[in-house]
Amino acid sequence: MDPGVDTALDSLAAQVRTRPPLPLEEVADLLERARREGAGEASTTLVEHHLGVALDAALARADSGVDVGDLYQEASIAVVTAVGEYAARGGDAAGLRAYVRRVVDLFVDAAVEREETERRTAEALVSDSRLLDLAEVEMGRQLGRDPTALELAAVLDWPLERVSVIGDLLAEARARNDASLVPFLDDIDELEELDDDGDEEDRRQA
Repeated sequence: MDPGVDTALDSLAAQVRTRPPLPLEEVADLLERARREGAGEASTTLVEHHLGVALDAALARADSGVDVGDLYQEASIAVVTAVGEYAARGGDAAGLRAYVRRVVDLFVDAAVEREETERRTAEALVSDSRLLDLAEVEMGRQLGRDPTALELAAVLDWPLERVSVIGDLLAEARARNDASLVPFLDDIDELEELDDDGDEEDRRQA
């Protein structure tokens, strides 16, 4: 990437940094207005000047495996929530930034945990699908027929329900894979038909 070209993250950071922390007197005034008005101009101003907290939280977790842009979106939502709640309960100006930071950290850590849980779940499903596939092939070879779900559960030491769920996922994956091969198979059939026609023409000419 050309180092002279800003990335989307660079542009975002530059935009966020244009709204640094406000003086406490101004924060106090905005909080009072936000408490009276709710989600209005004062609340929006407070949110905008706390988005640096959201960006810092996202960047601090850049190695978490979750896209920093996605983390920033989660953190931005947390800023909106935190500012609204803090203003509604009449919090003082001095404590707002620390409160926003705590709420943002909770939101972002939860997002990272969700992503990690989903990743582990996906990896486990892939691993289980491979095991079930291998078991079906090996037992089919030994039995000379397709094994039943009960037989597979016994061999794999799985609950019957697990065999059923993973089996459905495996069947769906196989169906998708077969469907993706259909155009290629059609092309092969057409080529074979052309070859057969060409061979027949060659025989007639001979």
